[in-house]
Amino acid sequence: MTEEQKKKLEQQLWNIANELRGKMAADEFRDYILGFIFFKYLSEKMRLYADNLLTQDEIGYLEIDEATDEGRAILDEIRADTVRQLGYFLKPSELFSVIAARGANGDFILGDLVAVLNNIEQSTRGTESEEDFISLFEDMDLGNSKLGRTESDKNKLIAKVLVHLEKIDFELANSESDVLGDAYEYLIGQFASGAGKKAGEFYTPKEVSTVLARIVTTGKERLESVYDPTCGSGSLLLRVAREVKDVANFYGQEMNRTTFNLARMNMLLHDVHYSRFDLQQEDTLERPQHTGMTFEAIVANPPFSAKWSASTLFETDDRFAQYGRLAPSSKADFAFVQHMLAHLDENGTMAVILPHGVLFRGGAEGAIRRYLIEDQNWLDAVIGLPANIFYGTSIPTCILVFKKCRKEPNDVLFIDASAHFDKVKTQNMLRGEDIDRIVTAYRERSETDKFSHRASLAEIAENDFNLNIPRYVDTFEEEEPIDLKEVTAELRATEAKMGELDATIAAFCDELGIEAPV
Repeated sequence: MTEEQKKKLEQQLWNIANELRGKMAADEFRDYILGFIFFKYLSEKMRLYADNLLTQDEIGYLEIDEATDEGRAILDEIRADTVRQLGYFLKPSELFSVIAARGANGDFILGDLVAVLNNIEQSTRGTESEEDFISLFEDMDLGNSKLGRTESDKNKLIAKVLVHLEKIDFELANSESDVLGDAYEYLIGQFASGAGKKAGEFYTPKEVSTVLARIVTTGKERLESVYDPTCGSGSLLLRVAREVKDVANFYGQEMNRTTFNLARMNMLLHDVHYSRFDLQQEDTLERPQHTGMTFEAIVANPPFSAKWSASTLFETDDRFAQYGRLAPSSKADFAFVQHMLAHLDENGTMAVILPHGVLFRGGAEGAIRRYLIEDQNWLDAVIGLPANIFYGTSIPTCILVFKKCRKEPNDVLFIDASAHFDKVKTQNMLRGEDIDRIVTAYRERSETDKFSHRASLAEIAENDFNLNIPRYVDTFEEEEPIDLKEVTAELRATEAKMGELDATIAAFCDELGIEAPV
């Protein structure tokens, strides 16, 4: 598929979502359109896999008669194999294409659709994939009055959505294609741009994700594990996978239930086998779900300056105890940093997006910052990003990069990329060349005037461990010196011209017999 065809598909999907959502807000309808795309994906994956199993029988999956003993026996065999390999099972009559065709014929499909979505989950009960499918469709409330005033209205709208989606070929038979995954990411981004502050709960702009992904994969072709403690829709985890040949396992935690469901769908849509990801839904700081585990790469975009309990119970928690201070309850930024570092492999790399305040705020945060640099020497780089590149907030942000075993232990790299962006409508966006410049500077640890600087640990200590980027990267542009003699001459010339104009105006006024204005 060409780039042009891909963009056409993305636009087609967005148009469907936009036209059919009616009076629903974009972020409300998101759960329905993305859920139906996911159902279509599971159905097509199921049919392709089953057709392959039935090759020797010379029949297609849709040709099986579910009403006969022979048909049921075949389905039982397919079910056992499919649940083990794909993680779920759908009967031929439950496939998306069949339900959509019935909807197109005017049949009432709402009840059956609810049952089918429930059956997908039920097919995983007692199996290894159960945790990855449980309550996956719970946000698709097909009885929601916003879908229509009457059951008939709701049915018509849902049928329309299914019929429109059925016309689109997701090319699942092409193993080299990730058309659906890319389109899904596109839709998540589009919904994020229309969701304002809510967007920060589930989406990191792909340009920023790319910077983080390239940083944590520097010098590596394969990763044993990648972890995101605030994984949102899972986009950041998947972006890391694009930068290497293989990621063995994905781990993440997400507090918001709806967003957690979105992340699990996103993983499966990108053909990540259910056995290769472990996503958990809980509050990461208060109830961590991957205790005792460490990871080769860690990426995160935690909620900026979120509140947390900062309970004294955490003073003996392995994640925080060594620092001697807890992050303030009003700003959990460093609590997330401490949590992530506790899970970082000795040979791993961690990159986290944070508000600029973490660079210079005092008190407990200042003490934690000092410990990280002076006692542990884990801070590898500080990267300043442009303001207004995140949905729902215009505050300037930064990326902090940490390593426990640093190749360059005598300095910290500072990069000021705050002025390098393109303005798209009301949002600032990193361009391809901006991403390349940041990543190249990081990988080469190069120093460039007004862009990057390697600050020695002594220099940072002199600044009392204040990491405010202008202290290290001087971006001041000197103004051209003013030639006062030249300016004086220009003023005199201007006065002379004004005198000539005044005389001309006075002459015209005399001819007209009126008083001159000057």
